[in-house]
Amino acid sequence: MRIVIAPDSYKGSLSAVSVTAAMEKGILSVFPAAEVHKIPIADGGEGTVEALTAATGGQIIRETVIGPLGDQVNSFWGIVGDSETAVIEMAAASGLTLVAEDKRDPRITTTYGTGQLIKAALDRGLKKIIIGIGGSATNDGGVGLAQALGAKFLDAAGQPLPQGGAALANLASIDLSGLDPRLAETVILVACDVDNPLCGPKGASAVYGPQKGATPEMIGQLDKALEKFAHIAQEATGKSVSACPGAGAAGGLGAGLLFFTDAKLKPGVEIVLEATGFVDIVKNADLVITGEGRTDFQTAYGKAPVGVAKIAKQYNVPTVCLSGGLGKDHEDVLEQGIDGLMSIVPLPMPLEECIQSAGELVEQAAARLCRILRIGMTIQTQLK
Repeated sequence: MRIVIAPDSYKGSLSAVSVTAAMEKGILSVFPAAEVHKIPIADGGEGTVEALTAATGGQIIRETVIGPLGDQVNSFWGIVGDSETAVIEMAAASGLTLVAEDKRDPRITTTYGTGQLIKAALDRGLKKIIIGIGGSATNDGGVGLAQALGAKFLDAAGQPLPQGGAALANLASIDLSGLDPRLAETVILVACDVDNPLCGPKGASAVYGPQKGATPEMIGQLDKALEKFAHIAQEATGKSVSACPGAGAAGGLGAGLLFFTDAKLKPGVEIVLEATGFVDIVKNADLVITGEGRTDFQTAYGKAPVGVAKIAKQYNVPTVCLSGGLGKDHEDVLEQGIDGLMSIVPLPMPLEECIQSAGELVEQAAARLCRILRIGMTIQTQLK
């Protein structure tokens, strides 16, 4: 029996790599001769670097970069197993978790550190870069990233702008003569799972600003600053991207990457599954087991387990999702390629206990699933 394990992380408790290990233990306790393929996955947010490097036999590189508030932070990026592709989580350099709650202010936060990670990948000679842009603390339109790669953003007096989204209100010109020329020779895939435009009521500032510390007054200020940035960036690059789906992702980093590189924005799970060679592995499988921390109606809108199931369905391979919890309208995923659902929690227990025992619960759930599967196999044999 060939079983492919391809779960996302269980946010707040287990990484995708840890989930795959726990599932494997449960499977082998029932089917010790099973051929198990572990493919930890992610959707472009936290855990993407670990998932891709683990799934492909790659490596993680440690870097010290400029954090969201301009201070030094310890960060990382990865090289996947082909030794030709870099994978970057912008959250590891410019993420919300790097800023204390009482210091969150998207007027001053920067994506500069994310640009430094891209430069580090270019310095290694890598020609393909995957960038996950979830979990940002920023609202600077990717200006900080472009600054780290040699672009200059100037005010009316010809002076460089300070860091942060609010400073874009004073933007007068953009000088791209120093932009790293290696970018033009690099394939950049951006893992982006939102379709927000850059500006307006559904834009970066209005929708995501509040979670980054923006007040209603700040939101108006930041939105106008991004609108000015988009106008001047269009003049400088000849590109009109502010209305593109995903331009407003990560405080406008989506737009910045579209303006200053030849990046392509794609759903995160599609990028990750392609990079791991999932299709070549799943087409010969008998079963796929995926999972996530909580399955509800949102999962049906392209989250990682559904992305896994849709590919498996192309090869008539059944997919079961083991979830930390089943929420409102979780049955919706059954119309998106997932054939069965199971919560890892076997009886009522406090959330804290579930989190602390997550690995054990995943292992036990995988074993329960396999016992049920074994019963079905026995019945099928008897019917023959």
